[in-house]
Amino acid sequence: MAQSALLIFDLDGTLIDSRLDLAHAVNNTRAFMGLPPIEHEDVYSYVGNGAPVLIRKAMGAGTSEEELARALEFFLAYYRDHMLDYTVLYPGVREALDRLHEARVPMAVLTNKPVRISQAIMDGLGLGGHFPHVYGGNSFEKKKPDPIGIDTLRATYRVGRGRTVMVGDSSVDVLTARNAGVPVCGVTYGFQPESFELHPPDLLVDRLEQFADWVLAP
Repeated sequence: MAQSALLIFDLDGTLIDSRLDLAHAVNNTRAFMGLPPIEHEDVYSYVGNGAPVLIRKAMGAGTSEEELARALEFFLAYYRDHMLDYTVLYPGVREALDRLHEARVPMAVLTNKPVRISQAIMDGLGLGGHFPHVYGGNSFEKKKPDPIGIDTLRATYRVGRGRTVMVGDSSVDVLTARNAGVPVCGVTYGFQPESFELHPPDLLVDRLEQFADWVLAP
């Protein structure tokens, strides 16, 4: 698979375990807006479609657009300051990415998280050099599951659909791959593996090293 392959990774729930920092940012936002905290598990279930959707769900029904805008502004500012308090790479991720990088397999990040925060997290975790392209939810006119991110990366690297693989932890990533006409690998350890029941990926792995083995197999 490695020859001429292009690997496109989701971020939250796929490469990084950012759950605790996101939950703290959400509950600090709710406190700022005069609301009590919500369960961390609820926050985790809201992740995947970008910060505006996360905050809309976390604030609940009946929140005005003006209040949502204030909450989102606070959330992003707080999260920028605390995005690496507890966030870590999942076990085996660094080893898998190092192997793929050493094999010169092109890799990119495509997430619905804001792009500057995403790049800062990758740099802070020492993986910025592995990913020449990091695209976020505000990099294009539309977010995942729209295929524009994958289409842009394929055009950049001049790689066909059959040699491009999306890797993610939820149905959002599966649908993004389907919309772009490329294969998709799911990881079982992420935020929303249960969403694969309705939208199963082509390949499912428990650790990213298994995916690296598959990509680098002769």
